Amino acid sequence: MSADLHIADRVLDGPHGALRVRLYTPASPTGAGLVWAHGGGFAGGDLDMPEADAVARAFAAHGIVVVSVDYRLAPMTPDWTSRLGSPERGGIHYPVPHDEMVAAFRWAVSSGIAARGWAIGGASAGGNLAAGAALRLTHDGGPVPGLAVLAYPTLQAVQDAPTRELRALLDAQPDADVFTAAFVRGMYENYLGGPLDGADVYAIPGTAAPAQLAGFPPTIMVNDETDELRMSGEAFARALSAAGVDVDVSTEPGTTHGHLNRPDAPAFAATVERFAERLRQLP
Repeated sequence: MSADLHIADRVLDGPHGALRVRLYTPASPTGAGLVWAHGGGFAGGDLDMPEADAVARAFAAHGIVVVSVDYRLAPMTPDWTSRLGSPERGGIHYPVPHDEMVAAFRWAVSSGIAARGWAIGGASAGGNLAAGAALRLTHDGGPVPGLAVLAYPTLQAVQDAPTRELRALLDAQPDADVFTAAFVRGMYENYLGGPLDGADVYAIPGTAAPAQLAGFPPTIMVNDETDELRMSGEAFARALSAAGVDVDVSTEPGTTHGHLNRPDAPAFAATVERFAERLRQLP
């Protein structure tokens, strides 16, 4: 551990039992705080993966206090792209991870470990959890995050088909063509533990109407270039803009899904810096 960074695990009294979070406290904090969720399709990932640990360390190097959330995971079914009726759906499902993200943010705000404002953020499925928690907090009267920080988020269970330009990029890189319509639908059905019908906006924030997004925090989003989830993120950004939310959305050139899991790639540092610049402006 670096001498200018303190890392410690805490176990909170969460809404569904013990909830572990990992605190990254820089020696010279700027005062800004970030509650962060890793990705993994709602069913994978942990606090030690680069998208959690390396990202948190990088933010801390910019003076930002980070609370990384070890939310409970949905079951990793043998084939989560299967349709309804799978016998493998026992285990953790929505709203458990969502509730834990909301609780972690409320704890962070009350903890006193950051001198100024708090943001909420995440990558991929963690971006979904961050957006859903921000929406819940907005509707429930707070505390409302000062900023939503979303990296290549998944926000729709049924997303638009790729544009012609994106389709060409995916065809040129078949290994990046992961988030097909069937895969994404199966991922959400696995997270929900059943059909999409009746799922609320906190589970699938990309279904929120502009009226439901009123009061949502300012948002910065970085999508991957060759990634079908870009359709989901861009659609959500348009909905936020229609609701009058301050939105900064960009695409990181030359990236495929999950570039924050690749700390040695130039895009990792570029995205962290872009996010950190906004986080340092938190009041």
